[in-house]
Amino acid sequence: MPILAYKEQRILSPQQLRKLSEHKYSCFSASLLDPLLQPWWNWLVSQTPLWLAPNLITIVGLILNIVTTLILICYSPNGVEPPPRWTCFLCALGLFVYQSLDSIDGKQARRTNTSSPLGELFDHGCDSISTIFVALSACISCQLGHYPNWLFFQCFCAIALFYCAHWQTYVSGTMRFGRIDVTEAQFSIIAIHLVSAVLGPEIWLTKMPIVGVSWNYTILVFITFGYTLNIINFQKMFIEGGSGKNGSSVAGTSVLSPSIPLTLVVLPALMIAQKSPENIFTEHASVFILAFGMVAAKITNKLVIAHMTKAEMEYLDWSLLGPALLFLNQYFNCIVPEIWLLWFTLAWGTQDLLRYCAQVCLEICQHLRIDLFRIPHGPKVLNTSSVGSQSNVGADKNGGTSHRKSKSKAH
Repeated sequence: MPILAYKEQRILSPQQLRKLSEHKYSCFSASLLDPLLQPWWNWLVSQTPLWLAPNLITIVGLILNIVTTLILICYSPNGVEPPPRWTCFLCALGLFVYQSLDSIDGKQARRTNTSSPLGELFDHGCDSISTIFVALSACISCQLGHYPNWLFFQCFCAIALFYCAHWQTYVSGTMRFGRIDVTEAQFSIIAIHLVSAVLGPEIWLTKMPIVGVSWNYTILVFITFGYTLNIINFQKMFIEGGSGKNGSSVAGTSVLSPSIPLTLVVLPALMIAQKSPENIFTEHASVFILAFGMVAAKITNKLVIAHMTKAEMEYLDWSLLGPALLFLNQYFNCIVPEIWLLWFTLAWGTQDLLRYCAQVCLEICQHLRIDLFRIPHGPKVLNTSSVGSQSNVGADKNGGTSHRKSKSKAH
C-alpha cells in the first residue's frame, strides 16, 4: 500500500481525521428483499472464521466480481458479439458472491468488534468500482451493444445514480434505500445473466410475440423504471433541504455543490461519444465505460470522504485529465488517435484511483491505529444473536454497510 500511496502530501487534514473519528453512520432502508435475505446472510457470517477481517471479505468479493466481468468483456467487448453462455453464468455467480460477501462484512465487523469508520469508507469505495462492472456486464449479457445510445444511457445512469445516492447522504447525513434499490437491482442482473446462460444471449434479440420488439427492450423498460423511482426519491432531497445550517449539507455547503464534479464527468463523456469522428464509443464501448467509470469512482470516493469528514468537496481533480485530453483532441480535429487517449484515460484514471484510495486508507489506519486487512488481536466476539437482528436490516445494505458503524457507537 505505501508503494501506491502519494509520497509528498497528505490527503486528509488533522481536522478531517478528527471529524472522521466522530462520524456516526446513519441509514434507513425500505428494501423488499433485504429482510428475506437476512437468514442467508446470518448463516453465512456464522460460518465465517473469526480471524477473517471484514475488509478482506469485501475486497475478495470485489475482485471476484471484476474478474468474472473482465472474462465476459474479453468475449464481447462491445456488447454486440454474443458471449459464451458459461461467461454469463460466471458473471451471475460472481455478482451473487459479491452481493453476499458485501452484506456480511458488517456483520463480521460487529461479530469481532472490529468496526471502524474506515470500514464504511472502504465498503463504499468497493461499491463505486463494482457499480461500473455490474452495469457493463448486464448490458453485454443482454446484447445492448446493438443499441449504443441505450448502452451509454444505462451504464452512465447506474454510475450517476450511485453518485447521487451519496450526494443525498452528503446533504441529509442519512443514507436511504427505497423499496426497489441496490439489492433488488443486483438480483435482477443476476437473473439476466442466468437467462443468458440457459437460453443464450441471443434470446434477448428475438422478437416478442404480438408486440414485435426484442426482449432486451423489456429489460430497458424495467431498468429505466427503477432509475425513475430512484430519481424521484433523490429529488425529495431538494424539497426537504439538508441537515446543515439553513438547509445546507452536512459540511455547511450548498446542496447543489456536488453536481459540479458529476457534470464534469458525464457531460464530457456524452459530448465525446456523440462527436467522435472515429465512433470511439461504438467501437470501444467497454473501454470507454471503464475509463469514465474509474473517473466517476474517484469523485464518488471524494464525496464519501467529504460526507464522513463534514468537509467541502473539491470540484477539480487530476482524474479529469483523461477526459479533458479527449475533449481537446476532438476540438483540434483529433491530432492524436482517439483510442490512444482513451486507453490513457483508463490507465491514468485507474492508477489515480488506486493511489488515492491507498493513501486515504493508509492515513486513516495510522490515525485510528488499525490494520486494513488484518485483525491484529484475538477477536472479541460479540453476542452473535445481535448480529442478525432485524435492527440491522437497513444497516447492512451494500451502499451503506453499517457494518462499519453500529447505531450506538463507532466501530
